[in-house]
Amino acid sequence: MSAAKRVSLRNGHDWSDRYPGIVRAAAGLRCNSAIIDGEAVVQDENGVSKFEALGSAIRRHPHSIILYAFDLLHLDGKDLRQETLFERRAGLKNLIGDDAHSRIQFSDEFDGDGAALFKACAEQELEGIVSKHSLAPYRSGRSRTWLKTKCFTESTFVVVGTDRDRKTGALMALLAHTEGLKYAGTAFITLSGDERKEFLGEVERLTTSWGAFKSSRSTDVKWCQPGLRVRVKHLAGSKTLRHATVRALEGR
Repeated sequence: MSAAKRVSLRNGHDWSDRYPGIVRAAAGLRCNSAIIDGEAVVQDENGVSKFEALGSAIRRHPHSIILYAFDLLHLDGKDLRQETLFERRAGLKNLIGDDAHSRIQFSDEFDGDGAALFKACAEQELEGIVSKHSLAPYRSGRSRTWLKTKCFTESTFVVVGTDRDRKTGALMALLAHTEGLKYAGTAFITLSGDERKEFLGEVERLTTSWGAFKSSRSTDVKWCQPGLRVRVKHLAGSKTLRHATVRALEGR
């Protein structure tokens, strides 16, 4: 942060106007300038962050968004990136303080058995864990001293259509929840051989002009009647599908 407080994304875009609570909290920090690394989240009543709630909060309740800070890169003109993570986080914790109502909070670490922590996160259907080497200097991008381990789960969904990924052209399934046929999202189709042929044959057999979900951003959809169920591997901790792949036909 500096005299002109800003909230920037990884791509450098300035989103200060979308995070007014965080900007206001930054103005109260006891420093002339600082660059803080963290993640903006919205929490439910149990304190669990909800990815899909962030977009809605930016539009309607921006002051509910909290920045969980986990690293301090610069402080009052001093470059801290060559210091160890342990040292940087000690300075960060001192800078942020312990105001429970601030929109900037210190992200506490878990120092112990990483496998046990990951198991506990998976059991709670959380997204995953981030592991960092406490004696490492700061490095941009991914490295062996900075790892994100995601929790995946498998669920059954109903196929309501197919589309092509805008970037790669890969075939994707458009999926709905089995109860209520509420749109769930998309998943890349990783089936091969006879199972892939059967999937495509069923989609063709069930083809319809029925536009099931007008809210879908897909424009070249091939819709089908909801008669085919598939097993999908996807990231845990979200109501909508993320990092999802179709793994098998249900009941085959």
